[in-house]
This record gives sequence, C-alpha cells and structure tokens, in this order.
Amino acid sequence: MKHIIRRHTISFKNAYAGIKWAFSSQPNYTVHVLLSLLAIVGGLLFNISYNEWLTILTFIILGLTIETINTAIESATDCIDTHTREDIKIAKDVAAGAMLIFAIGSVVVAVIIFVPKLLLIIS
Repeated sequence: MKHIIRRHTISFKNAYAGIKWAFSSQPNYTVHVLLSLLAIVGGLLFNISYNEWLTILTFIILGLTIETINTAIESATDCIDTHTREDIKIAKDVAAGAMLIFAIGSVVVAVIIFVPKLLLIIS
C-alpha cells in the first residue's frame, strides 16, 4: 500500500512541476489566467446564476487543460527536431488550432452570459 501511495505522490509532484513550468514559461497561460480572472470578476459583479458559474468554471478548466496539452505537444515535438519539418509543423499547428477553436467558443459563451446582463445595466 505504501508503494502505491508513494507512486501517486510522485506522479502528483511531477504533474505539479509540469504545470508550474508551463505557467512560468508560456505567455499564453498568463493571458488565460487574466481572462479567467476577468470572467470571475464579471460573474461576481453580475451575480451570475449557478449554471452560468458551472459553465464559466468548466470553460476555465478546459482552457487551461487544452493549453497544457498544446504546450506538451510543442515541447515533445521540439525534442524530436528543432528544425522546420512539415510533420512537426502540422502537429503544432493542429494543437494550436484546437486552442483557437476553444478560445473562440469561450468568447461566444462569455458574450451569451455577460452581454445581456451588461445591456440591462446600460439601459
């Protein structure tokens, strides 16, 4: 049993180290965190519903997850070859494209949640 707990503890430490590295070395994480904080502040100011909070928090978590996978793909492909190769370029572009699709979807969801509340305050 101790071996299982130790193995999971090491896995957790490695995962934490990976997240820490990504946040400290990837500028997109800073952008994501700032926009996430903006969404949280907006949620507090506009007193969004429980379901809207679940949606916002899910999108924040998914965005960080997709950005982390994108970063892992970029780092792994850089280990294969740092020179320009079409197959590596495709892998990186597709991973970045996944993040772009998600970002656009996140903006659409944020607009759906926040714009009607903002319009109520303005009018």
